[in-house]
Amino acid sequence: MLKVGLVGFGFMGRMNFDQYVRLGEDGYRVALTAICDPQIEKLKLEKSGGNMSTAREIYDLSTYNLYEDLEDMLANEELDAVSLAVPTFLHAAMACSLLKRGYHVFCEKPMARHSLEAWEMAEMARISGKKLMVGHCLRFWPAYEYLKRLVADGEFGSVTEGCFYRGSGAPKGWLVNNELSGGCMLDMHIHDTDMIHYLFGKPDKVSAIGRNVLPGSGYDIVSSHYYYKDGKVINAQADWTLEGDFGFSMGFRVNFEQGNVVFDGSVVKVNPNGQPGFTAQLSPQTGYYRELVYFLDAILHDNLVAACLPESTAQSLEIIEAEIESADREGAWIPLN
Repeated sequence: MLKVGLVGFGFMGRMNFDQYVRLGEDGYRVALTAICDPQIEKLKLEKSGGNMSTAREIYDLSTYNLYEDLEDMLANEELDAVSLAVPTFLHAAMACSLLKRGYHVFCEKPMARHSLEAWEMAEMARISGKKLMVGHCLRFWPAYEYLKRLVADGEFGSVTEGCFYRGSGAPKGWLVNNELSGGCMLDMHIHDTDMIHYLFGKPDKVSAIGRNVLPGSGYDIVSSHYYYKDGKVINAQADWTLEGDFGFSMGFRVNFEQGNVVFDGSVVKVNPNGQPGFTAQLSPQTGYYRELVYFLDAILHDNLVAACLPESTAQSLEIIEAEIESADREGAWIPLN
């Protein structure tokens, strides 16, 4: 039985919590035993906030060991792995320290505030021999997994064009502090940048334009283009200033030589050229659930986290940094090594 500690009990901490509870109910050999957050006594009585719904509004944590200090939790718990759902600027230092001390680490995206820190995390994972996986949930989201398969096996030929999108209302707290979060580009847009990287490889260069709406938050709206030498046209947009009743939206449209695939956030419609379209049959499980299954299986069976290597997610962060540089230079093309 793997024993896991959860650090951070904000929106994504609760999302992690929900999945660990379900994993236990589904018979996986994992037990979430401890939760740590400096404000845990306050947070356990409050509703979560985020652009998606968690399993419940108020959580009963009476059966878990609660801690306000990470060192206190580590000193009093026998843990195999730790899930980090803390603010972005804390990821690198915490993950490196935990890996060095012999814990497997699941770290929420983005990997770190800066790519240099991300590479330090990847190197510490290599040296320690422990598993480090970053929670880029789209790599495990059924709709995007389906798209990955189509790109890889060439069922409809080569990709000619792709458009990826996500948007929501403005977040709160540390997320709107660019120094801490990296703004919409690093916190939200990185989902699609990472997916583009995962699907097509690292682009040769990028161009982005962005707009700052919320003071001090960095870019809140972004539109990016990714250049590949084979000529496919790939772009992604993100906007976290969509207020009113908008809620949250994500999706993609990808055109192949012999068909196109469209995801509207709920279903994937496949439209082969010259044939009737159809709706793809996908797993009902979310990427949040499936990424943890993958991470825990890698620990239990000593497998490589091949679908989400630390080196790969560090490169996605490098691409984002090039996009930010491009936006700072009003859309200039920035080459990537």
